[in-house]
Amino acid sequence: MAQDTSDRLLNLLTGGQADFVEQWIRTVTSSLAGRLTPAEVQQDLTELYQALLVAVRRGGTATRGEEYGEVRSLLSELSRNRARQGFTPTETAISLFALKEVLEPALAEKADLAAFLEFSRVLDDLGLYTVEVHAKAREEIIAAQAEQLLELSTPVVKLWDGIVGVPLVGTLDSARTQVVMEKLLQSLLDQNATHAIVDITGVPSVDTQVAQHLLKTVVAARMMGAECIVSGIRPQIAQTIVALGIEFGDITTKATLADALRHALQRIDTAPAAALTGGRA
Repeated sequence: MAQDTSDRLLNLLTGGQADFVEQWIRTVTSSLAGRLTPAEVQQDLTELYQALLVAVRRGGTATRGEEYGEVRSLLSELSRNRARQGFTPTETAISLFALKEVLEPALAEKADLAAFLEFSRVLDDLGLYTVEVHAKAREEIIAAQAEQLLELSTPVVKLWDGIVGVPLVGTLDSARTQVVMEKLLQSLLDQNATHAIVDITGVPSVDTQVAQHLLKTVVAARMMGAECIVSGIRPQIAQTIVALGIEFGDITTKATLADALRHALQRIDTAPAAALTGGRA
C-alpha cells in the first residue's frame, strides 16, 4: 500500500514537474517580498525538487533514510544561507512548505488524499530539519559575532617604544580576560615591550572577581618579563578595593593613564643606567 502511494506520488511529481517548479518559485519569491531575486530562488528550488524526485524514487517517503541524504544536504545549505542573509526560521521553512500549496490542487483533482497526506508528512519532517539547521546556524553566527565584538573591545595599543597599553571598557569577565591575556602577551612578544599598562578607567566597578581577573593578567605579563601597571584607579574604585580587602601586592597602580605612562617612561630611562651600575641606578 505504501509503495503504491509512493508510486502515484512520484508519477504526479514527475509528470507536472515544470509547472510545479514554476509555481513553487513564484510562490516563494512572493513570500520573501523581493529579498531574494527569482533567479536565486529558482536555483535553490530547482535543485531541491530534482533531489526530492530522486529520493522518492529510491526511498519512498522514508525521510530519515540515506536516500534523502542529498535533500538534507541541500536543505542544510539553503538554511545556512538564509540564516546568514537574516531570514527567520519561519521564512526559511515556508520556502519548503509552499510546495504543499502548489501540489494540493493537483492531488485534490485526482482525489488522492492518501498521496497528499503522505507527501505532507515528508515536507513536515524536512521542514523540522530545516528549522533545526537554521537555529544551529544562527547560534554559530551569533557566537562568531560575539567573539568579533570581544576582539574589538579589547585593543592592545603601542603607547611608546617598549610600552603597550590595554584600555578596558565595560565589564571584565572570564572570557574577556582570556582574550586580554592572549592579545597582551602576543603584543609584548611582537613589539618586544618591557612595560604594559592596563587601564581600567572605563570599567564601571571592581569587585573580587574583576580584581582576580586583573591579577591573572598582570601575572601573565610578568611571566613574559614585562612590568605591568594598572591605571584608572578612581577614588570610588580605591574605596571599594579597600572595603573588599583586595590585595594588589607589589603591583604598581596609578590614578590615571598619564601617570602610568610617566612611571613607565621613567623606568625605561633608568633601566640602562641600572644595567651599567649593576642595579645601583
